[in-house]
Amino acid sequence: ALPENLITGITYIKVKDTNKALAFMASNYYENPSKNLKLIGITGTNGKTTIASLLYQLFKNAGFKVGLLSTVKILVDDIEYKATHTTPDSLTINKFIQEMVEIGCEFCFMEVSSHGIHQKRTESLHFEGGVFTNLSHDHLDYHDTFAEYRDVKKSFFDSLPKSAFAISNIDDKNGAVMLQNTIATKRTYALKTYADYKAIILENQLSGLLLKINDNEVWVRLIGTFNAYNVLAIYSTAIELGLEHFEVLRLLSELESVSGRFQFIVSPGNITAIVDYAHTPDALDNVLKTINDIRTKNEQLIAVVGCGGDRDKTKRPMMANIASTLSDKTIFTSDNPRSENPDTIINEMEQGVEPQNFKKTISITDRKQAIKTACQLAQPNDIILIAGKGHETYQEIQGIRHDFDDMKIVTDLLNQLNK
Repeated sequence: ALPENLITGITYIKVKDTNKALAFMASNYYENPSKNLKLIGITGTNGKTTIASLLYQLFKNAGFKVGLLSTVKILVDDIEYKATHTTPDSLTINKFIQEMVEIGCEFCFMEVSSHGIHQKRTESLHFEGGVFTNLSHDHLDYHDTFAEYRDVKKSFFDSLPKSAFAISNIDDKNGAVMLQNTIATKRTYALKTYADYKAIILENQLSGLLLKINDNEVWVRLIGTFNAYNVLAIYSTAIELGLEHFEVLRLLSELESVSGRFQFIVSPGNITAIVDYAHTPDALDNVLKTINDIRTKNEQLIAVVGCGGDRDKTKRPMMANIASTLSDKTIFTSDNPRSENPDTIINEMEQGVEPQNFKKTISITDRKQAIKTACQLAQPNDIILIAGKGHETYQEIQGIRHDFDDMKIVTDLLNQLNK
């Protein structure tokens, strides 16, 4: 329907799909900037931010001018802007890419969310390549079914041009699906199966990973199996973009982890605190298994876990079950309750705890109090995981954002306890 009040002097055009129309208008208005640099889209449930951010870091270290469009921030080479959504609207995307082109950026790495694809925010962009990380339970509050969520991701690869490349994690059961109908050059990466880019984990420690990638060893300062996949995605993208293989290995060894993604400190009392953004069942499972792979089992693993309000409720019991199964003690607490009652969220989480794990769990609604309790329970050499918020520096309660930084809070508390 037409707007009720038509303003004179403005031309109105009725279109079938306003999101798609806006995407093309925005691209044309900014003179199709994505055609003037190499734009790479990274999609999947977990790993998007890490891969995009580390590719930015790697190409910067290689001496290029680079752009980044991520959940955490937007970077136009060295100029930083705060991000509000994983994939900004098409007008914002084109505006920033045009800025990147103007200052001479040759590459841009962009997180591509299923919401962004579904809402046509990436339409009319010219991608040089697409990367698929993995697919697991997330955003089912937005997509009706898992199949719909998967097909939306697949549509991104379906739309890549012949001149582009499509890189997919073939260890994921949906990895092959992503490549089914794409006309782009197909490339695969894997740890478990045969692929174009293959890695083997030789050592997995809290200080990093020793990997063998396509027969060459490299030490990286990233931790855990999930990061081995991220490193492989980064390596394969850099090679497909024309960087020299030994140069890429050297650059990989210089990378530093992304804020709020498996960030850890060791306190004066020798307690390790890890802050991670894990807010899906799969990501939480990955992080806890990573810690369990590294630790010697003499020490306790204490997990502090919450679930966000006004988001996918089906995740809550699943995440509580994973946390209480894979840790020695679990404290359920608030994440960002938003407009929901935090106690209701915690009650819904508790439903997922199996009887044999009851005695390992406690619930403390106040997040700071929950972290404090974890610090008080921890003995020397113990490990505390604080999951869910990662890089966020706020907690959203009833529409108000309060200052809250997991890493700062746990650092202060552990320092106080050791005085």
